[in-house]
Amino acid sequence: MSIDYLDLPQLVDARGSVRLPGSKSLSNRVLLLAALAAGETEVRDLLLSDDTRCMLDALRVLGVRVDALPEGAFRISGVAGAFPAQSGELFLGNAGTAFRPLTAVLAVAGGNYRLTGVARMHERPIGDLVAALRQLGAEIDYLGQEGFPPLAIRPPRAELNKLVRLRGDVSSQFLSGLLMALPLRGCETTVEIVGDLISRPYVEMTLVTMQSFGVEVTREGWHRFVVPAGSRYRSPGVVHVEGDASSASYFLALGALCGGPVRVVGVGSESIQGDVRFADALVAMGATLRSGANWIEAAPPAAGPLHGISLDCNHIPDAAMTLASVALFAQGPTTLRNIASWRVKETDRITAMATELRKLGARVEAGDDFLRISPPAGGQGLQPAVIDTYDDHRMAMSLSLAAVGTPLRINHPGVVAKTVPDYFERLAAATQPVPVIAVDGTSASGKGTVAARVARALGWHYLDSGALYRLTALAARRAGVAWDDEEQVAEVAARLDVRFNGDTMTLAGDDVSDAIRSEEISSAASIVAALPAVRAALLFRQRAFRRAP
Repeated sequence: MSIDYLDLPQLVDARGSVRLPGSKSLSNRVLLLAALAAGETEVRDLLLSDDTRCMLDALRVLGVRVDALPEGAFRISGVAGAFPAQSGELFLGNAGTAFRPLTAVLAVAGGNYRLTGVARMHERPIGDLVAALRQLGAEIDYLGQEGFPPLAIRPPRAELNKLVRLRGDVSSQFLSGLLMALPLRGCETTVEIVGDLISRPYVEMTLVTMQSFGVEVTREGWHRFVVPAGSRYRSPGVVHVEGDASSASYFLALGALCGGPVRVVGVGSESIQGDVRFADALVAMGATLRSGANWIEAAPPAAGPLHGISLDCNHIPDAAMTLASVALFAQGPTTLRNIASWRVKETDRITAMATELRKLGARVEAGDDFLRISPPAGGQGLQPAVIDTYDDHRMAMSLSLAAVGTPLRINHPGVVAKTVPDYFERLAAATQPVPVIAVDGTSASGKGTVAARVARALGWHYLDSGALYRLTALAARRAGVAWDDEEQVAEVAARLDVRFNGDTMTLAGDDVSDAIRSEEISSAASIVAALPAVRAALLFRQRAFRRAP
């Protein structure tokens, strides 16, 4: 999806069943371990997205044979821990699930490699992982700013150290990558965590995946991990990738907010993914949930609205973003705590989320590791808004849920390709937008009168689209903006405060029904209508009238 923006109408219903794409986190773990294993592994239900393509491309550069099979499956021919290509340049985009584990594996396996990514990847910290790897003899150089990618990796020096210490409070991907690399050393190695370990369910996912490839890691609480001597990865033959629990959160939230029920298929009560516990958060807010081994279903509360909660989100850092949007519809404030890791993701998600929620009318307090979100004051509805996505897939997907309360424009919607390339198609298939009745006809045919009467009879909102350019011209004159100043007139059009009530039109609260029909304003309307930026601004402003009765 390479379009600049996508306009979402307000949604009035959501129901049905959604089959989830494969988990991104599991997909890249499975691909890497299949490559490191002895034997061939058939990987089924793999997520095909930007991040997994980064991993697949990297494995091919490293000399791993990757064969595409029917029905989206892949066969990975394992190299038993020794990559055929002992040098190469790997471009890994903004895929943390590829960059961090490959850094660890290549630093231990040996060879000369350069690892790069997009600009944002070069702003995401990796210093704690590099420091831990250097304790084991890794030779890694920073090619830019100290502590951040890009990296140059050289063959490791001989090092007998069997204990490595690693900070646990920045990113769980550091520990996951380190653990996946340690079997390549051949000797017993212990990892001690310094401080608290965040995002523990993602580490548990790593341990379960390593176990499926024949490596058992001993865990002492969440502060000490031991990889035994002689550990070797062995292919399990066939691996099925679970549906993505983080992506499930968007559709479960829809079911809880808008009609329902909505069922997600591919992840359920037996999931190994931590984000499956997003369902527990919905229950705490009052939603109705049912589940089976391979599915979860959500519906609104049996009585009353959802209510705000205060939640430690350490166990669901990605799915917690969805809760930020659900909070817009809850009664009372919602506080998301222990989310400091948001600041080192694809963007600074705490700052970005606070900014976009405020556009919608929410009251937001942001701290180093928390967000407190209250819906608009006084029971007012959400405001139509243009949502920026910050090159972050989860910003686009989580904030799309605000369409339950208002029309939206999502800038750069193609960012969803990182995990769910067809997300917006799936969203449209599961939802019902506010219906529209268009009344058209020749000039002076009475179409406006008919449309106003139909809207009044049905209790629907009414828009006289033909009057918008006149209203823009009048608003520009009131603001002292020249009618041929495209940029300034477009800003006026985007902020147009207009109401239609039968034959009456108000601009900023004033009745302008007669004023917009003057000869001067009629001529000015032709001038502003010829400006492309004004037409674009009024297109969204017009679509913003598509509100639920």
